[in-house]
Amino acid sequence: MKHTRSILAATLALSLAACSQQTATPVATAPESSAPAAADTIPGAYLVGFEQGNLSSQSVTEQAAVQAQAIAAAGGIMTSQWVDISAAAVKLDAAALARLKANPSVEYVEPDYVRHAMGFKSGVKDSAAKASLSSQNLSAQALYAPSGEFTWGDNALRVQNLRASGYTGTGVAVCVGDTGIDGNHPEFARKLKGFKNFVTTEANRNDPYALNDLSHHGTHVSGTIFAQLGAGTGAAGLQDGMDAGGVVGVATGVNLYMARVLGDTGSGSSSGIINGVNWCAAQLKSQGGTENKVVISLSLGGGSKSRTEQRAYTSVWKKGAMTIAATGNDGAAVSYPAAYTEVVGIGAVDSNLAKADFSNFGTQVDLVGPGVDVISSVPLGQGTRASASGGGVTFTQVQAADLTGKGSFTGTIVAAGGTNNEFCGTTTRNSALAGNIALIARGTCSFEEKTANAVASGAKAVMIYNNAAGALGMTLTNSYAVPVVGIQQADGQALMGKLPTTGTAAVTGADYESYNGTSMATPHVSAAAAVVWAAKPTLTNTQLLSLLTSTAKDLGTAGKDNNFGYGLVDPLKAITGQ
Repeated sequence: MKHTRSILAATLALSLAACSQQTATPVATAPESSAPAAADTIPGAYLVGFEQGNLSSQSVTEQAAVQAQAIAAAGGIMTSQWVDISAAAVKLDAAALARLKANPSVEYVEPDYVRHAMGFKSGVKDSAAKASLSSQNLSAQALYAPSGEFTWGDNALRVQNLRASGYTGTGVAVCVGDTGIDGNHPEFARKLKGFKNFVTTEANRNDPYALNDLSHHGTHVSGTIFAQLGAGTGAAGLQDGMDAGGVVGVATGVNLYMARVLGDTGSGSSSGIINGVNWCAAQLKSQGGTENKVVISLSLGGGSKSRTEQRAYTSVWKKGAMTIAATGNDGAAVSYPAAYTEVVGIGAVDSNLAKADFSNFGTQVDLVGPGVDVISSVPLGQGTRASASGGGVTFTQVQAADLTGKGSFTGTIVAAGGTNNEFCGTTTRNSALAGNIALIARGTCSFEEKTANAVASGAKAVMIYNNAAGALGMTLTNSYAVPVVGIQQADGQALMGKLPTTGTAAVTGADYESYNGTSMATPHVSAAAAVVWAAKPTLTNTQLLSLLTSTAKDLGTAGKDNNFGYGLVDPLKAITGQ
């Protein structure tokens, strides 16, 4: 008990000192050179790690009491406590922060970081600054062409073959940490095994069968894992070319859990994510739950390293769960938590199995999965489906801009004007667009600039045609009330030759959308891991990871490399050797 007494004595001394100096001005300290940007941290929120060696002889109850008292003595407010890793989440002002750092039982105090969803709606942004493909010696991305319920990601992982042999992940749990889920979507067949909300700043988000996924990200990720065969929502909610049955997930037999750790904007705190990950691990029978095996799927991350997170993920691994996380979409260093030991880092490839230009790279990349133009479920009616026609032709591969208005407008199509019909210049206007459909070429200025100019000119709809072959998805900065759609280069150029003519631009609700990101690659790999684990239930998490990496389809440089890790996960080979 000597450790308890010494820590209590130190805590008491600091508490008395704090009481006698409540009005003192805190001493300013120089910031650390590696301090994270303010936008990456939660103001006044910190994670504190206690010296673990000093507490080894104490019971869990004693540790909890001592650590809680240390925080209170410093003037802090504890919001979460993780006694098994000797850490806690706290609220501190500057004076309380200084006092807590001075406690000899405290090993460190660090910010409570912000983590973000690692997926985004398929599309392009003219002004986007991404890592050069040529500098990485990588090829361009390919677009996805729908083929029945089995997506290109399913085909890359040979899901049809897995299903034919009965490998669907039955008996293994996949616990997703994300923005929530639309449990009413038919793709989930009301089979969600568990749901818990860990975002305390938003009200009325505790029911998986009520509105909780405003971001849509969690529903999309979950569909890749669990979407049921033949359970689509029907023609009205589908994208062009989709099968009436919707899509099918990689592991339709797993027990699916959702830990809502990211909020409405797709962001969440390190502390909230740790709480969610711990809840996922608590589903294990060894931790008092009902599951034999748990895969934790995290399509999220951020750029700052956290000692508390590392402790947490190490603890979860030791409990027997496998945590799989997205490496990030910056075309740069691997993000956290994917970069931690005991977390499997996942990069993204396209349908040509080339590395996606956005996918982060480094030694912490373990495996890759399908992550470009991945079609999956979104909350019912909350997606967008676009259509367009003009000059008597109905166009194909029409895509809606991400912040477009919904609705349909039929009227005269008018060329917007300007150099090469690009309609650039922030004050450019054309009165001829008023009450009509603006037809604009993609070019040297952003989609945002073109759209803003057209709407300010009174356009009731906007069509932007590509300046290269292929479909055109678009990312905007602001929301608009009128439909904004992208059409193919050939359709736009042909339409220009038919003006004046009439046409229609429409954006309606949809139940499915295509997203890009390592967020989309991660659930492919998480589901694949679950399928293999179900087929080989005697494996530990360490043995499972070894099997997945040794049987992956090698891509890029022979052997493990910084772009693909060990390669594309291959669950069928991991199970059968073929």
